[in-house]
Amino acid sequence: MTPPLPHPLLEQLRQICGPANVLTHEDPATDLSPWEQDWRKRVSGRALAVVRPGDTAQVAAVVKACAAFQTPIVPQGGNTGLVVGGIPDKSGQQIVLSMTRMNAVRAIDPANLTITVEAGCVLQNLQTAAENAGFLFPLSLGAEGSCTIGGNLGTNAGGTQVVRYGNTRELCLGLEVVTAQGEIWHGLSGLRKDNTGYDLRNLMIGSEGTLGIITAATMKLYPQPAAQLTAWAAVPSMEAAVELLGLAHQRLGPGLTGFEVMGQFALGLVDKHYPHLRVPLWQSTPWCVLLENSDSESEQHARAQFEALLETAMEQGWVSDAVVAENLTQAKGLWHIRESITLAQVQEGQNIKHDISIPVSRIPTFVAETDALLALEVPGVRLVDFGHLGDGNLHYNVQAPEGSDGKEFVRAFEDKINTLVFDQVQRFGGSISAEHGVGEQKVNKLPLYKDPTALAMMRSVKQALDPHNILNPGRVLI
Repeated sequence: MTPPLPHPLLEQLRQICGPANVLTHEDPATDLSPWEQDWRKRVSGRALAVVRPGDTAQVAAVVKACAAFQTPIVPQGGNTGLVVGGIPDKSGQQIVLSMTRMNAVRAIDPANLTITVEAGCVLQNLQTAAENAGFLFPLSLGAEGSCTIGGNLGTNAGGTQVVRYGNTRELCLGLEVVTAQGEIWHGLSGLRKDNTGYDLRNLMIGSEGTLGIITAATMKLYPQPAAQLTAWAAVPSMEAAVELLGLAHQRLGPGLTGFEVMGQFALGLVDKHYPHLRVPLWQSTPWCVLLENSDSESEQHARAQFEALLETAMEQGWVSDAVVAENLTQAKGLWHIRESITLAQVQEGQNIKHDISIPVSRIPTFVAETDALLALEVPGVRLVDFGHLGDGNLHYNVQAPEGSDGKEFVRAFEDKINTLVFDQVQRFGGSISAEHGVGEQKVNKLPLYKDPTALAMMRSVKQALDPHNILNPGRVLI
């Protein structure tokens, strides 16, 4: 039997990146599933090859080669996304462009308060590099030990400190990008003022690799706070949580760097699956709030502010009980509980996730109404409400009724529940994607909830920058 002819594109890619960095199914010993399956293990595809470039010139050469063969490219960082935006389809004809070899910290500019890193730099490594230089890089999220800054930029990730520092977009000053034609845009200046035309940087951020491939970024740094304190408060209602948020803004100002809300059932899952974490106060209250105060003066000043804040909140009936972490270890323990909600959900079984944003003032009514509608639609359904109340971003997740099969629940109810929740989000003036992106998972829903003029403009931009649709096709836009 005559062996198949070598694929000419693969031969070119091996010449560009080296044979060891072009992984295919031709080698039975090579397992491509880490690149072909999404983090939640709900969707998998099949790649023509996984290509791992080592520098920007190689990325540009790979894109030019793929463009010549009209072969689609799926950029991928740490593969921690939740909307199926970074894995190939099932055709076996798409290239996965893994950026993980491009992980260097290129430069730190203390006077300019910037750090320049490659797209494959793991977020936690960026945080550590900033800390070792005496600075703070404030982007923080549950997947920070494996997600990459390129993926964070591609989805405009949020995390726990958006209330003070903004999403990833607000933390970025410059980009290096490879276009769909394989050209390199050198935009790593780090300037805070540059009014010389269209804002291409912000156009690329949040585009999920559909307009260009981010290869490096210049990010903002901040001074380390003199003190950082964490408090955990029991609140009697979502309305009380919103009142507490307003008071925290008033009393702490820019010192308020985190404000997370967690429902009783969400915390109950953590207590059930990770009892060693010792979740405080959750059994006696429907909601808990996690606050962080970053102070530029001293720990004494920060603690006095926190105590005064909580005392006033208790007098107003917005807080029924509270604990303030006595040291960094206790603070990390409280944050670990918050970050463990997602992992506890995995242990409980498959669920239907929603990453939504609502104006903060309308969140209490949204939650009450939508909870009631879902309870009517699926009797016994369990709601895992938690998220970044400080910036209006809820992870409004739906767990199957107790004792039922999670996979069957998702199969039977996902589309119906998504439609119900998204209709409510639209009615309350919100967005169906706050920080996870659109990916493949929401691409068919977006036209139902996005302004049609905005969609037309987005399609025009996509057509102009990627006329042959080779960059992450089928994601964000259809």
